[in-house]
Amino acid sequence: MSKKPKLTHLAADGSPRMVDVGAKSPTRRQAVAEAWVDLGPVAADLVRRKGAGAKGDVLATAQLAGIMAAKRTADLIPLCHPLALDVVEVEAALVGDRVHIISRAAAEGKTGVEMEALTAAAVAALTVYDMCKSAGKGIRIENICLLRKSGGKSGDWRR
Repeated sequence: MSKKPKLTHLAADGSPRMVDVGAKSPTRRQAVAEAWVDLGPVAADLVRRKGAGAKGDVLATAQLAGIMAAKRTADLIPLCHPLALDVVEVEAALVGDRVHIISRAAAEGKTGVEMEALTAAAVAALTVYDMCKSAGKGIRIENICLLRKSGGKSGDWRR
């Protein structure tokens, strides 16, 4: 019989807690996340013409913002462990009138890097929004999700 799922960041009394990972063995951990930004035709055309926007190259700036955000995840998410990341990669590509963002984070550690990958994707998407909002307020950030993760006790997982 399998265990009943529980929220690990809640103590028995319901108060928030940081999970104790002290007894865990370090393993290689990796996570990949994605986000989509629906720009619409006007903003997409500006992105297509790199640098045509008032704030510069949207996709390159989003990539950099995602990398920087992954490194600061523990500062943003209250119960997230600070991690020494081995790598963070963020790709941002225009697909029609949408920007597709893929982020990957990896580390050797006692806890996973899912939050770092998700934070990278989310902040990259927010950066696209910020840089393109003058071309239209109807921009939508969609489908921020974990695509896969590996390492740790729970092993490999794929969406």
